[in-house]
Amino acid sequence: MRLIPKEIEEHYLQSKESERLSNEWGELERLRTQAILARHLPSTPAVIFDVGGGTGAYAVPRAKQGYRVHLIDPVELHLGQARSYAAASGVALASITRGDARKLDFPAGSADAVLLLGPLYHLVEQHDRLHALLEAHRVLKPRGVLFAAAIFRFASMLDGLSRGFFRDVEFRKIVERDLTCGVHGNPTNEPAYFTTAYFHRSDELATEVADARILAIEGPVWSAALFREAWNDAAQRESLMNFLSLVE
Repeated sequence: MRLIPKEIEEHYLQSKESERLSNEWGELERLRTQAILARHLPSTPAVIFDVGGGTGAYAVPRAKQGYRVHLIDPVELHLGQARSYAAASGVALASITRGDARKLDFPAGSADAVLLLGPLYHLVEQHDRLHALLEAHRVLKPRGVLFAAAIFRFASMLDGLSRGFFRDVEFRKIVERDLTCGVHGNPTNEPAYFTTAYFHRSDELATEVADARILAIEGPVWSAALFREAWNDAAQRESLMNFLSLVE
């Protein structure tokens, strides 16, 4: 049974999600996310549900730190890769299961923290995003904390300009739709153009996630012309990470 739309599943079957967070742009996202988690996660041995946890990029490092981590993802390929990653890292996750962010197979009040670092932007309809948020709230303990990631409305426009996609008239049509209604589609099936998603405005996100503290993970720097040069220089990278935490 498919838990996500066919085109999203096919995108992840061909886009090598396990490698995405290793290039310069992905590494920026990963390290900034880890820094934010380190500041706000409860102390070990807290229980974390990593919902939409993919190949274990965040689940495995948290397990190494002593957290009890349950990874849930709708893509079977990701689950197998997460198991391999955990085994190669010498850690055991509390569980690795196939599941849907909108219907978690866990009892109420069983998690100290929930990570939704992917599901919200793949749920195009607001009622589906709200179901996922309500499920996260249901499984959280009374003083639990939720970490939810969203993609902002102008991402494709900036990504296209910085990486050369904007030359393609079909990509410009994708950007126009993104800016008009926030629904990102990819009729070209070019993996670099991403897949079906919803791109938030910040005010929308604040409405959907009440009492949220909204932080910029990558900020504007990922689209800068000389980002790669700065990121690959140790001194500049350290300064960049510090500056991003100041403007987040």
